[in-house]
Amino acid sequence: MPLSIFVKKSHNIWLRAWYGDSRWIYCLLPLSWLFAIISSARKFVLTRFFQKKISVPVIIVGNISVGGTGKTPLLIAMAKYLQSQGHKPGVVSRGYGGKVEQYPYLLNEKTKASESGDEPLLIYRAAQCPVCVAPDRVAAALALVQEGCTHILSDDGLQHYQLGRAMEIAVVDGKRLFGNQQLLPVGPLREPCSRLKSVDLVVVNNLINHESLSEFHPVHAMKIQPKAWMHIASRKLMPLNDVFFKTPIHAVAGIGNPERFFKTLDDLSLNYYAHHFPDHYQFSEIDFENYHHDTVVMTEKDAVKCGEFPKSEWYSLVVDAHLSGHFWSDFQHKLDSKN
Repeated sequence: MPLSIFVKKSHNIWLRAWYGDSRWIYCLLPLSWLFAIISSARKFVLTRFFQKKISVPVIIVGNISVGGTGKTPLLIAMAKYLQSQGHKPGVVSRGYGGKVEQYPYLLNEKTKASESGDEPLLIYRAAQCPVCVAPDRVAAALALVQEGCTHILSDDGLQHYQLGRAMEIAVVDGKRLFGNQQLLPVGPLREPCSRLKSVDLVVVNNLINHESLSEFHPVHAMKIQPKAWMHIASRKLMPLNDVFFKTPIHAVAGIGNPERFFKTLDDLSLNYYAHHFPDHYQFSEIDFENYHHDTVVMTEKDAVKCGEFPKSEWYSLVVDAHLSGHFWSDFQHKLDSKN
């Protein structure tokens, strides 16, 4: 069995167990109890003795579950909002999936996803703001302060307690919510649901049932909507209705929640063959050998990796996060109160 197929199948087994009604997963409960003890002790030690604050406001955008919730589009929208208010935001990230010789590493126009990781490169291109990656987020934040950034946005940094924070924003998948509500590895949670009571704002992507989140306030709805198609080889943007794809169409998704991407394609009335890959999957040309001459559509996050070997009929779907004016006023009010 090829490695890519094995990885995809093992990934799907965990998702079905966490978000379905599997019973075998509860055999791992002792591991979840151990995880809870270790993560609680880690949080106490880091926040009590090792947390470091920097001279500018740090805004954490993260989640309590593994997998995709929509935090990257939100973080990009927040960077653009801060820019519109006259600020110079910068983004720190772990840089998962990337590797360079020296950290902290500031992204530039020549950066590849293999160096920075997929999400940081996507954020850098979409938000047009400084992005710094490093295993040590404090070091990355300090590097951005030296670059003149007035605000730091921490990508997926909710559990990185060594970095002090002025505000925490948790993003929740409105459809999948918290699965079986168990901690890893029995469930998808990094921290218990009660953690949401201590954050400043809860943003729910595709909010379906507000009552299920009534104990967490304030809760804001977010909709991620398609904006345009991007021709991957040229990076040229094209209106959604102006692109006529050659058939057959293959849809590729290596993100935390690929079904959301496929549902968007359904809403755009595309007929396609779906190809699931694990989050942060490191694509190579071999993955496309059976259909590399056909039309391929993919997410923006996948495109920054596949852009290193693009074909003429490859496109990515560009999306935007839409939030209400109430969210932005609430966000600004809380930010002002922290300064």
